[in-house]
Order: sequence, then structure tokens, then C-alpha cells
Amino acid sequence: MALAPAHAAAEATRDPRSRRRRLVAPVATAAGVIAATAYIRAVDPNQPGHYPLCPTLALLGIDCPGCGGLRATHALAHGDISAALDHNALFVVLAPVLVVTWALWLRRAWTGVTPPRTPLRYTVSRALPIAVLVIAMAFAVIRNFVPYLGSGAG
Repeated sequence: MALAPAHAAAEATRDPRSRRRRLVAPVATAAGVIAATAYIRAVDPNQPGHYPLCPTLALLGIDCPGCGGLRATHALAHGDISAALDHNALFVVLAPVLVVTWALWLRRAWTGVTPPRTPLRYTVSRALPIAVLVIAMAFAVIRNFVPYLGSGAG
């Protein structure tokens, strides 16, 4: 007997690819992030000339949501959370969210099982990117009026 469409959508799905094949993307992503972080840790973005200036900052003279991200990464790599918050508070808050998201991706790749698509998961998967975009846009506006939230560049 076939399941009704409502029940079929609520079942977990299995990825037919091999575990090695499923792990390529999350492991390559982790390797890239680790390499980039190691480089940013070694080459101080607070020193002029090592990295290009943000185009938004250069052209418009205002901080974008990502301004200060390199300096925040450098500070976090050295364990200086307060300096990281000073450079880009949004990045510091979102970094753990990104790590958890990556860990869930890795777990899904390891097991090969995608959790069932429940109404809550569907709603969250659609609303979360919009919420993050709205928060980033609000941060971009607010950080240009509240001195502490500025990137500290220039």
C-alpha cells in the first residue's frame, strides 16, 4: 500500500552516494576555512597593505555587514573575543551558528540520512535565511550610527 503524500514527505531519505563521496564537500569546506583562518591569524589585517579595503567602505564611506570580519577573525584566532566584538559583533555572534550548521551538514554526510521534512523544518528552512538577511541589513544600518558597532577601520 502506498503512503499518502503527507506521510511520504515526513520520512527520512537516504543518500545513495558512498560515505566518502558524501564527505567531500563538508571536509573540503572545513579544510578551506581552517587554511584561511590560519592565514588570517598569521597575516594581521590590522596592518595596512595586506588585504584590500571593503568596496562599500572605499566607495561610500560606510561599513557593510562584513566590514571588520577579517580583523574579527584575526582577533578570534588569537582568543581576543572583546577585540573581535569591537571589529564585527555580527560575525562573532554568527560564527558559532555557522559551526553548528557545518556540524549538522557533516553528520548528515556521515550518516547519509536526511531528516524528515516536517512542517516546522520547512518553515525554519524558509524563514531562517530571510531572518539572517534582515538582521544583517539592520546591523549594516545601525553600525554606522553606533560608534562601538563600527568596524574600526580607517
